[in-house]
Amino acid sequence: MPANSWNLAPGLNHVGSYQVSGKPFVSGACIAPISGTTPMVVRFPYLTKWVSIQPAQAMKSRELRVAFSKHGLYGKGTDDANGGYNFRLHMSSSLRGPLDLKVSELWFLSEDNAVYYFDVVAGLTNIPSSRVDTIDRTVNGTVEAGGPNWSGSLGVG
Repeated sequence: MPANSWNLAPGLNHVGSYQVSGKPFVSGACIAPISGTTPMVVRFPYLTKWVSIQPAQAMKSRELRVAFSKHGLYGKGTDDANGGYNFRLHMSSSLRGPLDLKVSELWFLSEDNAVYYFDVVAGLTNIPSSRVDTIDRTVNGTVEAGGPNWSGSLGVG
């Protein structure tokens, strides 16, 4: 057994990191751009224990597209027609949270031709987001770029 084997940094499956209360994280007055433009991303410095997305009151009849990676906003293609691994958030939705998710970033786009205003509140673990970096890989003949968070393939957006 290597010396200091007990002295390991916490990683993705570190149970204790999820058993304690999360460190508070708030990103207020977020603005999701209109569909078809560059999306907005909220990057967390540490993996989340939970996340809550709170639309502004004026957004009550509109929807926000949310994904766990940029790739997930659009699906495996390069446009909206190919679908995606994302969900639509409406003011009345139970998906506003708190959602029990361990993610390093969330991506957003408005579902129509007007910007969408919202806040993001999260509880953070002590696991640095850099601990979940992915590597480039090929899935079904398509090369997917690596990076932080989940790749956007196989139903994980």
